[in-house]
Amino acid sequence: MRIEQQPAYVLHSRPYRETSLLLECLTRDHGRLGVVARGVRRERARVQRAQLEPFQRLSLDLLQRGELATLVSAEGVDAPLRLVGDAGLAGLYLNELSVRLTGRQDPLPELFDAYARTLPRLAAGEPLAWSLRRFERDLLEAVGYALQLEFEAESGEPVEPAKFYRYVVEQGPSPCRPGTAHALRGADLLALAADDMPDAAGLSALRVMMREVIRFHLGGGELRAWHVLGAAMSRR
Repeated sequence: MRIEQQPAYVLHSRPYRETSLLLECLTRDHGRLGVVARGVRRERARVQRAQLEPFQRLSLDLLQRGELATLVSAEGVDAPLRLVGDAGLAGLYLNELSVRLTGRQDPLPELFDAYARTLPRLAAGEPLAWSLRRFERDLLEAVGYALQLEFEAESGEPVEPAKFYRYVVEQGPSPCRPGTAHALRGADLLALAADDMPDAAGLSALRVMMREVIRFHLGGGELRAWHVLGAAMSRR
């Protein structure tokens, strides 16, 4: 199958054979694709390796056969975004999360759009914690694991801003006492649902909640980016 002018981002790349790369690409209409970029590590390659850097929106022509596609051409759509320092680490987290929580050839246009919205936020210096929580929320919804944030899990009653809750994966908020491990305010859950940034305490509580949820959907696994981001923040 020939795929032409497909909007895409490179999420990950690694050497493949002597002169090629194996890419994981997030595409607008075909989801995550494994792509063989043949010969791009040669000095005079038709498609240069630099054209396939992360965080750059591309237009790809591909030839899809079986599990892997072959790169025919790649063209940058916009100027590459420069994500440096913590923003660069956050971008790598987006990439790792997108690879780990998606399957190949599963069209997820909502995820592509969420990714495309988040990169400029990181580049513009918007609060990293809030940008990541928004992306995590949107990714989970796109892949079928949407968070239930506005109603209590058992009673179905609306979440109350002043109450405390423990988020139960695959169920939703369960009322708890203040001081309970991993408790967070109803106001923080409602802020995430309404796309309204909470205060620093709320962002911290939402980070813990999101790690629990993501870890569950990874089958108890960890993300390398969590440790990298944590080490970077601990040096501040």
